[in-house]
Amino acid sequence: MSLYTWKLRGLAVLLFLLNPLVAGAAPAAPPAPAPEVVPLWPQDHWQQRARGPERIGVDGSAKGAVSGISNPRMEIYRPLKPNGTAVVIFGGGGYFRIQIGSAAKPTAQWLQSLGVTAAVVYYRLPADGWSPVSPFQDGQRAMRLLRAQAPTLGVDPERIGALGFSAGGNLAGIVATRFDAPLYPPVDAADQLSARPDFLGMIYPVVSMRAPLDQTRSKRELASQDDAQQAYSVEEHIRKDMPPVFLAQAVDDHTVDVGHSVAMYQAAHAAGIPVELHLFETGGHSWGLGRPGTLVAQWPRLFANWARSHGYLGSPPARLPPHSGQATQAAAPQPQPSLDDDGAGD
Repeated sequence: MSLYTWKLRGLAVLLFLLNPLVAGAAPAAPPAPAPEVVPLWPQDHWQQRARGPERIGVDGSAKGAVSGISNPRMEIYRPLKPNGTAVVIFGGGGYFRIQIGSAAKPTAQWLQSLGVTAAVVYYRLPADGWSPVSPFQDGQRAMRLLRAQAPTLGVDPERIGALGFSAGGNLAGIVATRFDAPLYPPVDAADQLSARPDFLGMIYPVVSMRAPLDQTRSKRELASQDDAQQAYSVEEHIRKDMPPVFLAQAVDDHTVDVGHSVAMYQAAHAAGIPVELHLFETGGHSWGLGRPGTLVAQWPRLFANWARSHGYLGSPPARLPPHSGQATQAAAPQPQPSLDDDGAGD
């Protein structure tokens, strides 16, 4: 046999081994499905419109942040293999915008990779001319609507949590403590269901509207409601039948004082509510999933382990997927401390 024939035969064997389908290697996993958009309310339910069109920020701390919302809605991220748990996500932004691209969406994609059905809420903003109660109406409605759709989503209606960042943490906290408050007249059968989350995550959250913790953009945007201080201070509404709480914040947060998380922990603990608090030495504010390698980037794994300890995420995978790829890229910018509360928003 000639040397040329031997070379051809060797090349054929090499190509055979490199072909993953022929050699028996598993094919690449199919991509996760695109998010489904679900309106929170029937068409034209709210006659008012936001001031100006819906906008997405392109620069600085506003990059990826959405404002001008006239059509409140959820984007539902369905996993390929649902594990029965769902999480409703409220991005932050001081009630004048919502940090979708830098926090809510990457977190939804990370949860989706764990088998969790994630719903990102685009809620109405007081800064756009909506009344202060509007985001809380949308929060209650989102919980009820997702619970109503649980059977078609492969979700257990008793395993639906809420997760909020900054002002979104305030929103999630009020939904979790005032879940039976009649914030709007019932619209349909979904409004007969409970708005109570089964578990609650609050990441660098705004908690209190009371001094000395009242120096936030959130407080200013909600202040036009006469009783806003009492109505939207989460620690004022701690109750025995609220869900367990997970808290995470950086000590050097210059936008939302770390006292907010401490106040929430103390109030929940005093009431006998299961609560876990993680304070990181550095990280600033508005870090979303956290830039890989930073202290605050530990929170997703801590949150997943905590949720499993309460029976909400099922068995842990053999290897917990890192928050990488598309989600990490969206959250990758270096956290920057804001000079004031308008910097990164709260």
